[in-house]
Amino acid sequence: MEEAQLAKLHGSFNLATGLWPLLHMRSFETVSGPKTDKWLVRTVAGLLITIGAEQIRAAPGVGGGSAAKRLGIGTAATLAAIDIIYATQGRISKVYLLDGIIEILFIRGWLRYVGPR
Repeated sequence: MEEAQLAKLHGSFNLATGLWPLLHMRSFETVSGPKTDKWLVRTVAGLLITIGAEQIRAAPGVGGGSAAKRLGIGTAATLAAIDIIYATQGRISKVYLLDGIIEILFIRGWLRYVGPR
């Protein structure tokens, strides 16, 4: 997979998962479980939208692709760690384990399928 394709795919995923609770909190909570601090959900959503938009618009080549890769790996690693740690402890819904797996696949994509320029 090319760097630009992975950046757009990962960026689109981050954008979509960020938009979801902002556009329809009820369905988001139906899938992910009830939330006590909706302000925190909205904060994370905003950060995911920002990161996703930057990944989507990252220009291929020196600079842009590298930025998309750093954002992608950093974001995915953070989300995967939170998903796996807190879902296995029962603090958040087990559905977050699925997100953790997806995040690990994005990390794998960035590390394995994106070759040097």
